[in-house]
Amino acid sequence: MTVTSTPSDTLAPADLLRRTLRRHAAGVTVLTVPGPAGFTATSFTSVSLEPALVSFYLSSTASTAGAVLDADIFAVHVLGEHQNAIAERFARSGVDRFAGTGWSPGPQQVPLLDGVPAWLTARPVLRQEVGDHLLVVGEVLDAGGDGGAGLPLLHHSGAFGAFRPLH
Repeated sequence: MTVTSTPSDTLAPADLLRRTLRRHAAGVTVLTVPGPAGFTATSFTSVSLEPALVSFYLSSTASTAGAVLDADIFAVHVLGEHQNAIAERFARSGVDRFAGTGWSPGPQQVPLLDGVPAWLTARPVLRQEVGDHLLVVGEVLDAGGDGGAGLPLLHHSGAFGAFRPLH
């Protein structure tokens, strides 16, 4: 088996990382905090079952970074394949991300988006600067959603797409 690759000795480490991770498919979520404020994230992951912990990363220079640092609660919304418009809206800067998005206030006024397959709320237990990003770890408080059996929204190679099961 022959492995071919492009020489990378001329690329900066940040460019190498960006180029490599474009090949990694990630689930798409929208995170919200009271305010309301929110953003699209593909960095959401589980951390621990006991205690139930989740985490995400956010650029330290993001417009929502201050609101995230001040929040005592956050919500994570797992998006379905039909919700790419929501993902695109919450990824944009300089717009009212909640305009045209159905939501209702949850505990402590955290926005809960309508019609998502799954959501959870969490209380931040760790906020740590890591490089040019902010790591937030939260303890899960509650969960819900419409439980839709649709396919998840994914992000891969700079675009949104859907999961295709293998048979």
